[in-house]
This record gives sequence, C-alpha cells and structure tokens, in this order.
Amino acid sequence: EIKHGRISMLAVVGYLVAEAGIRLPGNIDMSGTTFASIPNGFAAINDIPSAGLAQLVAFIGVLELAVMKDITGGEFVGDFRNDAFDLGWDTFDEETQMSKRAIELNQGRAAQMGILALMVHEQLGVSLIPSV
Repeated sequence: EIKHGRISMLAVVGYLVAEAGIRLPGNIDMSGTTFASIPNGFAAINDIPSAGLAQLVAFIGVLELAVMKDITGGEFVGDFRNDAFDLGWDTFDEETQMSKRAIELNQGRAAQMGILALMVHEQLGVSLIPSV
C-alpha cells in the first residue's frame, strides 16, 4: 500500500503538470517527434514510439528490482533509506515518526483515489478545468 501510494502521488502530480501544458523540451525520438506533440493521459500510449515504451518498462523494472526495495533489517515496511541521502529521519522522536508515517499513508490513499478520478474523468471526456 505504501509503494502504491507513493507511485500515485507521483502520478497525480505528473498528470496535472502535463495537463497544464508543461513538457520537456526537444524530441522524444530520432524522427523528430517532440514531447509537446504527445497528448495527455491514455492517448499518449498510442503516440509514444514503441522503443520509448520499452524504455519506460525497462526503467520501471530496474527501479522495482534494484532500487525501490525494502532494506533488509529496515525499521518498518517502506523504509527505503540507503544512507546516501539523509533527511534526518533519525532525529525525530518515535511519536513524530509514527505521525509522519500515518500522514504519508493517508496522503497515499488520497492520491490513489485522485489518480483514479483523473483517469475516469478523462475517459468520460470531462475537462479538469471547468471553463474548458
């Protein structure tokens, strides 16, 4: 649930950024297809070149298998700390740590519902922006 929540939080932000029209500069492939020419949401799957989709799947696979895995002997489920980047988690007392973990879990649950709602609205043809 924690991993799905984290992915959903990223998905909601990514969806809203793309919906706002913010794109990477340059081309997505060697034939000159620009990032700006790729539509939002489900329509992007048909327009992204197959080699690009393969790269996305491979990248996600590498993250799953090598990077985003629980540390053996971690303090709790979802403890992905690798001592390379310390945000000071150990400086919090136990009550604060539990509170922050509960907040992350609740935000993740909300993000899962949020990305589901965004996808449903897209399939129904309902605009995210009321005036459009």
